[in-house]
Amino acid sequence: MRSTDKQRVKRTQRDYTLGFKLAVVEQVEKGDFTYKQAQRHYGIQGRSTVLTWLRKHGKLDWSKPISMPDMPKSKETPAQKIKRLEKEIADLKLKNDVMEGMVDIMDNEYGAGIPKKVLRQYLWREKETRRIKLATVCRAFGISRQSVYQAIKRSEAKRLTLAPVKELIGHWRKYMPRVGTRKLYKLIKPDLMKRGIKLGRDGLFTYLRLEGLLVSPRKNYTKTTNSKHWMRKHPNLLKEHKATKAEEVLVSDITYLKSDEGTHYLSLTTDAYSRKIMGYELSDEMKASDVVKALNMSIGNKRYSHQAIHHSDRGLQYCSDEYQQVLNKHGIKPSMTDGYDCYQNALAERINGILKQEFLLYQCKGIAELKQLVDESIYIYNEMRPHLNLEMKTPNQVHNEKGQ
Repeated sequence: MRSTDKQRVKRTQRDYTLGFKLAVVEQVEKGDFTYKQAQRHYGIQGRSTVLTWLRKHGKLDWSKPISMPDMPKSKETPAQKIKRLEKEIADLKLKNDVMEGMVDIMDNEYGAGIPKKVLRQYLWREKETRRIKLATVCRAFGISRQSVYQAIKRSEAKRLTLAPVKELIGHWRKYMPRVGTRKLYKLIKPDLMKRGIKLGRDGLFTYLRLEGLLVSPRKNYTKTTNSKHWMRKHPNLLKEHKATKAEEVLVSDITYLKSDEGTHYLSLTTDAYSRKIMGYELSDEMKASDVVKALNMSIGNKRYSHQAIHHSDRGLQYCSDEYQQVLNKHGIKPSMTDGYDCYQNALAERINGILKQEFLLYQCKGIAELKQLVDESIYIYNEMRPHLNLEMKTPNQVHNEKGQ
């Protein structure tokens, strides 16, 4: 038995977050993987673990085996087939001539031709998948077979050296599926140094690109604020004030989330200095009483006694007597944006964006499942996700350091 088998740790369903499960389910249902391929790709233990997730969280019916429809038989005559193949060969030759011309222009005029390193790797891959004759294709491109074998040997050695990197990436992506390269490098760097693996941030970016592990940005914005009402509004105190310690300024906002049951609303209260989410509430409506629950949670989680400012937009919920009474009771000064201007509450909007673009990515079946996903996501955000603006520390680290 190999040493890696001896060290293998048995995992259970509890070792995987709901967000990770939903990410795998979406990839399988989109056709990126079969459920067995997904299991191998992510190193998920158990013969039918992913299939269980598909049956529980998937949008498709996974209770029955998939049957492939019968393919219609070809009615093409031999003469028609020969004519079609001749046309396809002519089209391929034309396309090849055009591509060669484009490569020559890129190389001669822009210095951006195909590097021989990439070419050798591509030829080897074609040899392995299509079983082409390497000698023939090397002769066509003017390179030696020996150089191809040497390049593949170097590539394989590097792949073995970097094998633990994929495991480390998988560990953190299990909690934060869309964590970016800079933050990911910060998280895995201590383990890289411990294992003696030399890999810089740019090298990690290249590795992620080659392995297909880069994440693309998502943009989503919907207005949830109604600022045209008769209730009393408060001036913007943050024009002249900037937070210098934790719990000095609290910012609040509401964002919408969808499940199969309909639209739900997530109320958040965040510490402006540490970016820590202090309180939250998920509800089916945007009632003042629901938003007050998020405020009360943040007040209950306060650790420091200095006076605070509460900043929000001019939404009905924040201007309501119920909300303002809670602020007044705890000596918190109200502050609001000047009209509907999301840039005056940019931090709260940013926190909404991080949760929706990095964590709350998948539509749940109902509010109960969505609440579990929200709980997990906010815990991971506060405790594990580093922030560029916090010198790559987590919100909870900064909150504990900078409260006095």
